[in-house]
Amino acid sequence: MQPQLTVIIPHLNEPEGNLRRCLLALDSQTAPHLRLQIIVVDNGSVLLPSAACADIPDVLLEREATPGPGPARNLGAMLAKSDLLAFVDADCVVEPGWAQTIVDTMNSRPDVDVVGGDIGILMANPARPTAIEAYECVYSYRAQLYVERHGYAATGNMAVRASVFRHVGPFGGIGTMEDTAWGQRATALGFKTVFLPEAKVLTPSCKSFVELARRWDRHVAHQFDDWKRGQSAGLAWFAACCAMAGSPVFEAFRVLTSNRISGARNRLFTLACLTRVRLYRAKRMLDVARRHRAASLVENWNREGV
Repeated sequence: MQPQLTVIIPHLNEPEGNLRRCLLALDSQTAPHLRLQIIVVDNGSVLLPSAACADIPDVLLEREATPGPGPARNLGAMLAKSDLLAFVDADCVVEPGWAQTIVDTMNSRPDVDVVGGDIGILMANPARPTAIEAYECVYSYRAQLYVERHGYAATGNMAVRASVFRHVGPFGGIGTMEDTAWGQRATALGFKTVFLPEAKVLTPSCKSFVELARRWDRHVAHQFDDWKRGQSAGLAWFAACCAMAGSPVFEAFRVLTSNRISGARNRLFTLACLTRVRLYRAKRMLDVARRHRAASLVENWNREGV
């Protein structure tokens, strides 16, 4: 039987247990009437994850030498045997019914070209989340917002018709926000993307503020590069820095009313972490404006681990 869905997973030095957990969750999605093809594309790991892929049916392990998750996903898409492609990350855990929901939706909705599923946080202790876990529940994976306001689906949980993917073209390289750029290109070409909350994955939170900050370093650098192409003066960027620093005051209502967390403790933790993140982002925005070397700054920040 031909697979109805090909799941493509980019991999780079992921702890073996995380990838194994991801693959086992995907394997549990199969049924007599639903077959998956799973393609793990390693992107230069010190050790190829052969052990994590062992004994799981229909898993293909490949290597992509070009750095970046985009090229890894492109290779997986090229090797796919099904008419539907799905992308998840190597540390994600798909929830029960994820694959069937995607297949049923795409089969019953010929007008839909791309779906973006919900993304939640895989907590170490759901009863007592850390401040970073609570913050990420509300702010880090706003999948519905990405689809409905910004016109793209995050590749941590995205599905697309193979024919549409070929028409839109490949993901960009490591120097781009590849899911944002690809999704907005698809939207501009007239392809329809919908949010599919029933197809949900869980992903681990950042373990420390340093890890969380590195994620924002990359975002700030790309944001600054986009601004340089569209602005003629620094006043707008400085105003954006000020707005970022003051934004926690205006975000308090969102935190207090969010249905993604509950309890006074968790909401206070979220506000505290949000304030720290927004002040950090404002400082980094000033850094890139002063130095005008967004890409090299991100490389330095990652190398220094600060």
